[in-house]
Amino acid sequence: MQLEQTDSTAFVQATLKVLGGKWKLLILWHLKDTAKRYGELKRLIPEISEKMLIQQLRELETDGIIYRETLSEMPPKVQYGFTDYGRTLIPILKPLCDWGQEHLKRMKVNGQNNTNSKS
Repeated sequence: MQLEQTDSTAFVQATLKVLGGKWKLLILWHLKDTAKRYGELKRLIPEISEKMLIQQLRELETDGIIYRETLSEMPPKVQYGFTDYGRTLIPILKPLCDWGQEHLKRMKVNGQNNTNSKS
């Protein structure tokens, strides 16, 4: 049993290493339907700093989740989209969004400070 727990913990840690952080899932959510240019992503996530957006995009690219393509325009523009491997994450994004919607409803009904309830 201990080995199974250790393995599953390692799997969760591997997932968090790729998808963890405040912004990565939000970035992926915006890329799920179509590739987007850097400026589009920045407009869609105005709370993120340019430095953080660049860092998160680079990490997702390094992990093979998204690709970066330089478009042959003047001036050159860059767009980001899912790799084939990254597309395997798309089916889990909608349930996460749905869970977040239900969580916000629950928090509204129960009051913001009632997060320790077991029900």
